[in-house]
Amino acid sequence: MPDTERSRPSSGLWIWALLLSLFLSGRSGACPPHCSCTGSTVDCHGLAFKSVPRNIPKTTERLDLNANNLTHIGKDDFAGLKHLRILHLMDNQIVSIDRGAFSDLKELDRLRLNRNRLQQLPELLFLKNPALSRLDLSENNIQMIPRRAFRGATDIKNLQLDKNHISCIEDGAFRAMRVLEVLTLNNNNISAIPISSFNHMPKLRTFRLHWNSLRCDCQLSWLSQWLRQRPALGLYTQCSSPAHLHGLNLAELQKKDFTCAGALDSSPQPCGLASGSCPPMCSCTNNIVDCRGKGLTAIPANMPESMTEIRLEQNGIKSVPPGAFSSYKRLRRIDLSNNQISEIAPDAFHGLRSLNSLVLYGNKITDLPRGVFDGLSALELLLLNANKIHCVRVNVFQDLENLSLLSLYDNKIQTLAKGTFAPLKSIQTLHLAQNPFVCDCGLKWLADFLRSNPIETSGARCSSPRRLANKRISQIKSKKFRCSAAKEQYYIPGSEDTRMNKDCNSKPVCPPKCRCEATVVDCSNLRLTKFPEHLPLSTTELRLNNNDLSILEATGLFRPLTHLKKINLSNNKITEIEDGAFEGASSVVELHLTANLLVSVRGGMFRGMDGLRMLMLRNNHIRCVHNSSFSGLQNVRLLSLYDNQLSTIMPGAFDSLPNLSTLNLLANPFSCDCRLSWLGEWLRSRQIVTGNPRCQNPAFLREIPLQDVAKPDFICDKDVLEQDVSCIPKPQCPEQCTCVDSVVRCSNKHLSALPRGVPLNVTELYLDGNVFVSIPQELSAFRQLQLLDLSNNKISSLTNTSFTNMSQLTTLILSYNALRCIPPLVFGGLSSLRLLSLHGNNISELHQQIFRDAASLSHLAIGANPLYCDCRLRWLSDWVKSGYKEPGIARCAGPQGMEGKLLLTTPGNTFQCTGPVDASVSGKCSPCSSNPCQNQGRCHNDPLHQYKCSCPQGYKGRNCELSISACEANPCVNGGTCRPEESRRGFRCVCPLGFEGLFCELDVDDCVDHQCVNGTICVDGVGNYSCVCAQPFSGQKCEEYEEDLCYPGQNPCQRGSTCIPTVSGPKCICPPGFVGDDCSVDYNECEGHYCQNGARCVDHVAGYTCVCPAGYSGRLCEASVSACDLLQCVNGAPCEEISGTAVCQCLPGFNGLRCEKLLSVNFIDRDSYLLLLRDATQSTHNNITLQVSTAEDNGILLYNGVNEHIAVELHDGHVKVTYDAGRQPGSTIYSSEIVNDGQFHTVELVTYERMVNLSIDGGLPTTLDSSGHIQPLTRDAPLYVGGMPENAKSLSSNHWPPVNGSSFQGCIRNLYINNELQDFTQTQMKPGVVPGCQACQELLCVNGLCQPDSAIGPVCHCQPGWGGKHCDQILLTAAAATNPCQKHKCVHGVCVAVDLQSYRCECVEGFHGQLCSQQDPCTALSCQHGLCQISPTGQPQCVCDSGYSGQLCDIVSPCQGEPVRDFHRVQRGDVQCRSTLPMSWTECRGGCRADSGLCCVGLRVRRRRYGFECDDGTTFTQEVEKTVECGCGKCV
Repeated sequence: MPDTERSRPSSGLWIWALLLSLFLSGRSGACPPHCSCTGSTVDCHGLAFKSVPRNIPKTTERLDLNANNLTHIGKDDFAGLKHLRILHLMDNQIVSIDRGAFSDLKELDRLRLNRNRLQQLPELLFLKNPALSRLDLSENNIQMIPRRAFRGATDIKNLQLDKNHISCIEDGAFRAMRVLEVLTLNNNNISAIPISSFNHMPKLRTFRLHWNSLRCDCQLSWLSQWLRQRPALGLYTQCSSPAHLHGLNLAELQKKDFTCAGALDSSPQPCGLASGSCPPMCSCTNNIVDCRGKGLTAIPANMPESMTEIRLEQNGIKSVPPGAFSSYKRLRRIDLSNNQISEIAPDAFHGLRSLNSLVLYGNKITDLPRGVFDGLSALELLLLNANKIHCVRVNVFQDLENLSLLSLYDNKIQTLAKGTFAPLKSIQTLHLAQNPFVCDCGLKWLADFLRSNPIETSGARCSSPRRLANKRISQIKSKKFRCSAAKEQYYIPGSEDTRMNKDCNSKPVCPPKCRCEATVVDCSNLRLTKFPEHLPLSTTELRLNNNDLSILEATGLFRPLTHLKKINLSNNKITEIEDGAFEGASSVVELHLTANLLVSVRGGMFRGMDGLRMLMLRNNHIRCVHNSSFSGLQNVRLLSLYDNQLSTIMPGAFDSLPNLSTLNLLANPFSCDCRLSWLGEWLRSRQIVTGNPRCQNPAFLREIPLQDVAKPDFICDKDVLEQDVSCIPKPQCPEQCTCVDSVVRCSNKHLSALPRGVPLNVTELYLDGNVFVSIPQELSAFRQLQLLDLSNNKISSLTNTSFTNMSQLTTLILSYNALRCIPPLVFGGLSSLRLLSLHGNNISELHQQIFRDAASLSHLAIGANPLYCDCRLRWLSDWVKSGYKEPGIARCAGPQGMEGKLLLTTPGNTFQCTGPVDASVSGKCSPCSSNPCQNQGRCHNDPLHQYKCSCPQGYKGRNCELSISACEANPCVNGGTCRPEESRRGFRCVCPLGFEGLFCELDVDDCVDHQCVNGTICVDGVGNYSCVCAQPFSGQKCEEYEEDLCYPGQNPCQRGSTCIPTVSGPKCICPPGFVGDDCSVDYNECEGHYCQNGARCVDHVAGYTCVCPAGYSGRLCEASVSACDLLQCVNGAPCEEISGTAVCQCLPGFNGLRCEKLLSVNFIDRDSYLLLLRDATQSTHNNITLQVSTAEDNGILLYNGVNEHIAVELHDGHVKVTYDAGRQPGSTIYSSEIVNDGQFHTVELVTYERMVNLSIDGGLPTTLDSSGHIQPLTRDAPLYVGGMPENAKSLSSNHWPPVNGSSFQGCIRNLYINNELQDFTQTQMKPGVVPGCQACQELLCVNGLCQPDSAIGPVCHCQPGWGGKHCDQILLTAAAATNPCQKHKCVHGVCVAVDLQSYRCECVEGFHGQLCSQQDPCTALSCQHGLCQISPTGQPQCVCDSGYSGQLCDIVSPCQGEPVRDFHRVQRGDVQCRSTLPMSWTECRGGCRADSGLCCVGLRVRRRRYGFECDDGTTFTQEVEKTVECGCGKCV
C-alpha cells in the first residue's frame, strides 16, 4: 500500500501553499470560459466542447452541456460537484463513461444522456447517486443491460431506454427499482426477458415494450399474464417469433400458446457480446482486458484477439480449461492470482510465444501437469507462490530459458529432483522458502546449486530431519545431506535424479498418525479436521471414518490414486462437499458418507466418480433430491438415503442411475402430495429393492407404502400448486449485499452490524467502508472464510477471540481503522494467514509472539502507523527482514532519533531502550497504567473506550473528576426545596406548608385541634382540614340542622332504591326489576320471554336467562350445537360423536378429556431437551417417576442444579445417578438393570434429605448417601428433561464425576413429580422433541408393552397368559385354567377378557350398561340427519347435523353465514403451523331447498396474505382464501 506519510514542508513553502490555496478558493466561484453562469446554473450548451470544461463552480446545481462534441466522460470530470441536481449531456458524441464519473454527485436528481453513441452501460455507474429520479438513456447504441447497471440508484421514477440496440437484459437488472413509474424499452432488439423482471414495480404507470423481437416461447409466458393484469401497460406489445405467432398481441395469448422445443435451461443466463468484443463484466482499454474482482467462476470467452494483457485476479475461477488462452497470440501478461484454481490443463497456455509474465499465486494448485509451460520461451516472470504444490517434475521448466524470476514460495514441496532448474539459463531470482523440505541425500544437489548460484533470496530452510530443521539450505555442508542405507542404494551422488520424471510423490508414504497395511490406509478415529495431503499411490481403501472433517475441498487429491476402490467418510461432520472434490476418483466403487450433516446433494459433488457402484448417504439431513443430484453416476447400483429428512423427490431424480437395483428410502418423512405422485408409479414399474417407503403426510395416507397409493390420492392444495416445487437450493444473500458464488460484498453500506443472511460457506467477505466499531462476533461461524476485508471502518480495538474458527483465512485487511493495541493472542489459530494489512491505524507496539500461530504469514502491511522503535520492536524489524515480509513502507515515529526510519532497512542494533516509554505509547495497550481515574476511582480496561472509571460515592465523570452535589439526587419530597449546606448530611430541606420532617416526608395532622361539631368526621388536608357532616347536619363545621325525609329511619324506599327528597316528599328511584312507589314490587321479566326450542325461562333482577335443553345454545337457545362444539378438542385432536357422546381422538402423546395434556414425548435430535417451567419439587422429600423407552446407550434423562447438581442419565444401557456437591468428590450409583432394550421401563428416584434411592421397574432400590452434602434437589435451579442446554453442558464438564452431556434419544412418558403427573405442554420444549412415541403410536398392545426399535418394526411384548400381535388373545394353557369369561353375566352382549381375573361386556346394538341389561331409549327415535343422545332427564333426543333442525333432524335450516374469528392452521409436512394473528371469516351453515339442486356455499370470497409461524420455529407467508358471504349456489 502507498505510504501516506510526507515530510513536513519548510516554513517558506508552507506560506506559499497557503497563499496559493487562498487564491484558488477565491476563484472557486468563477465561470468556465465561454459559458454563462446565473445563480447556481451553468450553461455550456452548444459550444462545440470536446471535453468537460474545468473550473465549474462547486455550488452549481444545474449544468447544461448538451449539444457539444463530448466523446468521453472521465472519472474526475464532475469531481466535487456535491450540490449538482440537474445534468444535461444529451446530443453529444459520448461513446464511453468511466465508472465513478458520477460518484461525487450525491444530490443528482435528473440526468439526460439521450442521443449519444453509448454502446455499453458500465456496471455500478450510478452506485453513488441515491437521489437520482429521472434517467434518460434513449437513442443510443446500448446493446445490453447488465445485472448491476442501476445498482445504487434505488429512487429512479422515470427510466427511458427506448431506441437503442438492446438485445439482452440480465436477470435482476431492474430489481431495486421499486418506485419506478415510467419505463420505456420500445424500439430495441429484445427477444427474451427474465421471468418476473417487472413484478416489483407497484407504481408503474407507463410501460412501453413495442417494436422489439420478442420470442414468444414458454420462457415468456409469464409476461402475457403480467400484461393482462395491467391492461393499461405495454400496449401493442407483439410477438416476433415463432412464425405462427408473429404479429399477435402478447397479452391476448394463453399459456398453452407458449411452447418450447427440447430441453429447457431455466437458469439465468448472463449477457454475452459478439466474438472478439469486451466481456460485459470487464473493462477493455489499450488492449488490456481488466476483469479483476468480478466474481467470475470461469474464464470469459470471446475476448478481444488483440489483447496483450488479461487481468483475472481476485475471482472465483476454479480451473483453467484446455486451450483457454491459445487463441490470443499477442498476450504478454496473464494474471490469475487469488482465485480458487486447483486444475490447469496441460495445453492451457500453448502457443503463447509472446507471453513474458504469468501470475498464478494464491490458488489451490497441487500439481503442475507435464508440459504445462512448454513453448513459453519468452516467459520472464512466473509466480507460483502460495499454492499447495507438493511435487515439481524435473522437466516442467524445460523451455523457460528466458525466465528471470521464479517463485515457488509457500507451497507443500518436500523435495526437488536434480536438474529441475538446469534449463533456466537466465534465472536471477528464485523463491523457495516456506516449503517443508526434507533435507536428505536427494536434496544435496540443491544446496550445491544454491551455493554456486546465490539467487535464492527468500531464505529457504529445511523442515526435517530434526538435526537440520530451520537451517538455511544454502548454508548446510553437502555431507550433512544423508539418507538411510536402503535409500542410498538407489541414489548415486552426482547423477541426475529421475525418480520424478513420470510420477510425482511415487514413494509410498503413510500419512502421519495413520496406519497403513498392504494397500489399506486407515486414518479413522484421529479427530482429523483436514484430509491427509499425501497418500501412497497404491492405496485401494481409504478409511477416514469417525473424524471431524467438515468440508471436502476440491484439491485434486484423488487424481494420482488410480487404484483406489473404497472411501469411508462415515461419522464425520461433513456439511459441504465442493464440486469436483472427488475429481479423478474414477476407480472408486464404494463411497460411504453415513452419519454426516449433509442437507443437500448435487451432481457436482460426485463429479469424476464414473465407476461408483455403492453410495451410502444414510443418517444425514438431506431434505430434498432433485433431478441433478446424482448426475454422472450411471454405474451406481446401490443408493441408500435411509433416515434423512426427505419430504419430496423431484421427478427424474433417479433417471441418471440406469443400473440402480437397490434404493433405500426408509425412515424419511415423505409428504405424499401431487409433487410425489410420479414416484409411486416409478417404483412399481422398476425391479428395484426399496423396502417399501411409507407416507407420513397427509394424515389419511400415514404409514401407507408409497407404491400402494393410487395416483389420484396424491393431492395438492391450491397454495402448494402455486409454490415453487423445485427443491434446488437457492443462493442466500443479505439484502444490502451482492453475492457471487461464495464471495459476499457488503462494502460502503453504512453497516454497524453484520447483516443477516450471509451464507455459511462464504469464502470472501468484504465489509470495507462501513461504520463497524468492533469485530462482529458472528464472524466465528464462517469457518470457510479465506478473505476478510474490514478496512475503512471505525474499529478501535480487537480481542483475543476476534478471529476464532478462521483456520482457513489467508487474507485479513484491517487497514484505515482506529486500532491502538493488538492483543498478543488475536491471531491465534490463523495457520493459513498469508497477508495481513494493519496499514493506517494508530499502532505503536506489537507483542513479540503475536504471529506465533500465523506460520504462513508472508506479507505484512503496517505502514502509516506511529511505530515506537525501541528494543521491544527490534524483533519485528528482524522478522520482516528475514523474508521481505513488509514492502519497505512502515516507518518509525519514535523514540527520539528513530523518527522516519524504515522498519525494513534500519539496522537492528539501533532499536534500543534508552529511557522510560512515553505514556502516550504505553497507554494504548495499558490505559490504566497512567492512573487516569481521580478521587480514588478504580480503572478498568475497556475495548471500546480504552478505559472506564468506577467512581466512589460523591463523584462522577469519565475520570471521576466531578463531585456530586447532595441536592442532585432530589432528596426532598412533597415539593420541599433542597438547600446545600456544610453539614454531615450536606443538605437541608425547606418544607412547604403542611409538611415537616428531614425530607419533608411527614404530613402535618391539621385535625389535632379541629372545630367540627355534632359528631362529624374531620378529614386532614394539606395545611387545612374539612368536616364530613352526618345527617341531618350541614355547614362548614356541621353546625346547621336540616330535616331530611330520606334520613335513615324515615326513608320509605325499599329494594336498595335511591331516595331523593323533594318538595312533595321523598321520591324513590327503583333499581332494574322493581316497580312501585317504594320499589317493593318484583317485576317478572319472563312474561313475554323469547326463549326458543323449549328452553326454560328463569327470572332475574333486571332480566332473565334461558336454560337451554340439550343440543341448543345461544342467549335465546336459538342455535343447535353438536356435542363436539361443546367439547372443543385441542392440540389438533379430531372430535367424533359416538352414540351421541363427543369423544376427542387424541393424537399420539396427548391425553385428557379434551386432549389438553401432553404425557409422552419422543426425543429425535441430539440437542433437544425440555425445561420444566413450574417447580414441583419440595425442599427435603421428592419422588420422581418416569417411563423411558430407548435403544441408545447414553443420554441425559434428568438434570437439576448448577454448581451443585444431580444428574440421571443413561450410561452403557444402565441408569446412572450422579451427585456433585461442588466442594468434594461427587457420588455415583448405577442400576443393575439394562433399560435400552426398546421396552418401556419405570425409573423411580426418591430423595429424602441427603439420601437418594434409585429403583427400576419397582425392583430393589440402590441408595446414594450424600451425608455431609446439601440436599440433592434444589428448587432454585432448573430441572431439565431429556438433555440440557450448551451453557449447562459447559458447567457440567467441570464436575466430578463428569456428566455425559449428550441428549436422550427415545421416548419419555408419564413423568410424575411428587405424585403429580406432569403436562409437557407446560414446559419449554426445544425443537427436536415431538409428541408421542412415533414407533409405537400405530401399534396397540392391550396386555403388554411395545418395543419401538426392533428389526421388523414395533413389537408387542405380552404379559404371561396373553399372545397375538396386539397381546389380546388368551393363550390356551392359561385360558383353560383362568378364563374369566367362563362364568360371565353379560345379558345382551359378548364377554371380552380384560386380564386373567376380569372381563368386560361388549353390548349389542340397542343395549347398554355394565352387563348390557338396559335397553337404549334411542332405539325408538329415528334421527334423520343427526345422532340420538340421552338428555339429563333421561329422555332421548336428536342432536342434528349442521344445516338441519326439528325433532327428528328432518327440517333443513336456511342457509346462513356464521362469523368465526380464530387462528388459521395449516400442516407443512409433519410440522403444525398457524397464523401469527387471529383472522375473521364466515362459515356457511344450513341448507337449500331439496328440489333446487343447490348447496349452502360461499358466494363471495376474499384472498389475503398472512404470516405463519411453525412449531419448529420457521416462518412463512401464504395466501388464504376466506368466505365473506354465504348463500345457495352450485354444489362443489
